[in-house]
Amino acid sequence: MYSDFHLHSEFSDDSRTPMEVQIEKAISLGMQEMCFTDHVDYGIKNDWSDEEIKWRGGDGIGTAIDELDPLSNVNYPEYFLKLDRMQKTYGKKITIRKGLEFGIQTITVKDYERLLENYGDQLDFVLLSMHEIDNKELWTGEFMEGMNQKEYNLKYYTEILNVMKVFHDYDVLAHLDLVSRYDAKGPIAFEEVKDILTEILTTAIKDGKGIEINTSSWHYGLKDTTPSRDILKLYHDLGGKIITIGSDAHKQEFLGDHFKDAGTILKETGFTEYCTFEKHQVHFHAL
Repeated sequence: MYSDFHLHSEFSDDSRTPMEVQIEKAISLGMQEMCFTDHVDYGIKNDWSDEEIKWRGGDGIGTAIDELDPLSNVNYPEYFLKLDRMQKTYGKKITIRKGLEFGIQTITVKDYERLLENYGDQLDFVLLSMHEIDNKELWTGEFMEGMNQKEYNLKYYTEILNVMKVFHDYDVLAHLDLVSRYDAKGPIAFEEVKDILTEILTTAIKDGKGIEINTSSWHYGLKDTTPSRDILKLYHDLGGKIITIGSDAHKQEFLGDHFKDAGTILKETGFTEYCTFEKHQVHFHAL
């Protein structure tokens, strides 16, 4: 079994790669299953139905404010309709699952509950991510301003835990130590955050939730995996078994990137299986 369960397409505000291109790349790699998980980030982005779309502008995605740069959540009706078309077109060659990546905050939980009321029956898989806190972005460094390294790391992980306590309609915690990617000071010492991570992972295991290994760490040039090997080992040692492998590819060249390396690292950590999902039901596959 060969699958990628963290993928983006033209329905994410930070990707221009058509679904067809991602799918054809996956087929060329011999992949059997893939799941699109396009972005939803309430608080900093509006839905298309709000008719108040902001525009991204030139930030590396595009070079000008134009019709290709909407700073918005997924256009849900169009997204699910296209996924249906893709399943019909490519279904004999590859299994295509329907997912979303929720960039959820404690202040936006109700927005995601409303989204699930409207579209939850369409979904196979939901990633829980933490991209911003109090509507302050990690990737810009705004969230870290005015705090020392330990303070913003603890605040980041505490926010994840607080969301997990009140929101349970997800399957896997995505790129759990994402804060490290954007930390100008480098990753914090593991012992500084081990206690809060233990609580997060224990909660996930108790709730029947998993984590992912996100192979974007290779093309971002990070010194460790995402999440780190320490976090992977802690999850395993606590009894965690549900783990997906995702490239987080926004462009086709990164789809399935370094999956063999990820599998080797998981085996070295003690895992013997990885997971896929169908209608939120977990399926285990030998590594």
